[in-house]
Amino acid sequence: MRFKLLAALFAALLLSACNEPHTGTFVFTAIPDQDESQLEKRFGVVALYLEEKLGVPVKYVPVKSYAAAVTAFRNNEVQMAWFGGLSGVQARRLVPGSQAIAQGLEDPDFKSYFIANTSTGLTQSDTLPEAFIDQPSFTFGSKGSTSGRLMPEFYLRETFNQAPDQLFDKVGFSGDHSATIALVQSGAYATGAVNYKVWERELEEGKIDTSKVQLIWETPGYPDYHWTVRGDLNDKFGDGFSQRVTEALLAIDDPVLLNAFPREKFIPASNDDFAPIEETAEAIGLLDAQ
Repeated sequence: MRFKLLAALFAALLLSACNEPHTGTFVFTAIPDQDESQLEKRFGVVALYLEEKLGVPVKYVPVKSYAAAVTAFRNNEVQMAWFGGLSGVQARRLVPGSQAIAQGLEDPDFKSYFIANTSTGLTQSDTLPEAFIDQPSFTFGSKGSTSGRLMPEFYLRETFNQAPDQLFDKVGFSGDHSATIALVQSGAYATGAVNYKVWERELEEGKIDTSKVQLIWETPGYPDYHWTVRGDLNDKFGDGFSQRVTEALLAIDDPVLLNAFPREKFIPASNDDFAPIEETAEAIGLLDAQ
């Protein structure tokens, strides 16, 4: 009888342990859309803020590419990521149940800037000028970037009815928006497309020489950056943890932290918000490009 009672008690304890969420370090990453120092500044303070709000250790892990951010999310090396529109769609397709939870106030109406070296003679226009494709070279940002590749390619195709490699003698991928600006400014590429937020930030910081590189055209708005969490987040950290993360992000009001993005504030997001990005990516064959 004593043996049976002990066995039952052990079984109950074992079952309880199995049902108990496995707590640990909450790890997140972000697409590397700018130089590493900017990313460390931005997401280091986010990690400290979330650790205080959530009561668990929080760690930001940098990655080298957009594809690496998606892979880390898929492999459960991170439980949350700051994605662009396209990378977020890719990641959620790979991890069913994952949810977009928050975005910047500006992110539902994001834009890309088309830029050109001043030697081209191009000037700012209300439409993408025909002379833009008379130039010999064009650089995107990362292959997986929404603002640096997907939407610029969409508007090139829509305006000129041809793929980029048919429009320019040389098409490149700089890797990030800061690099795109530097390459066009140096004349290594005649033209390019960048995230408007990065352009405005670097212009404000005096990193852009407008005697060498200029804004030519800005796209219509589209949904872009956002936070996404894995669908199994509550299984690891306990019921309601995903909601607590969402609430913590939406509650950010520290001007220093917000300015690191830069965003005015964060607002709710859902997977449905990015349906236009998914449709555009499917239409031009980029959805699975990583």
